[in-house]
Amino acid sequence: MLTGFKNFIMKGNVVDLAVAVVIGTAFGAVVTALVNKVLMPFVAAVVGSPNFDSFAKVELNGNAIEFGVLLTAIVNFLLISAAIYFVVVLPMNMMIERRNRRLGINKDVKEDAAEDPQVALLTEIRDALKERTP
Repeated sequence: MLTGFKNFIMKGNVVDLAVAVVIGTAFGAVVTALVNKVLMPFVAAVVGSPNFDSFAKVELNGNAIEFGVLLTAIVNFLLISAAIYFVVVLPMNMMIERRNRRLGINKDVKEDAAEDPQVALLTEIRDALKERTP
């Protein structure tokens, strides 16, 4: 019983997943700090408020409908997405492109695969059938 558990835990994909979760959590703290301590104060300086929670509140039959909370969530999502793109994705793509150029790897050029002889024969038969006059 314990041997099976040990084998399960020692599989590469379980360990890789565990490492990814730990790194993701740590990186999440970095992104949160960037958004909360750098980008949101900038938004607050421009707009006058660090969030839009009090914006567009509507009272309907004693129930508060708060559109500002949704707006704050959307702005936070866009800021986090922009931070991830410009801090992680864009530099990583540039590094990969530089490495590929250095190694002579051209990702855009696709090698022509040899056509399957059966597909070529079927294409010829189809074309010949099209040319036949009924």
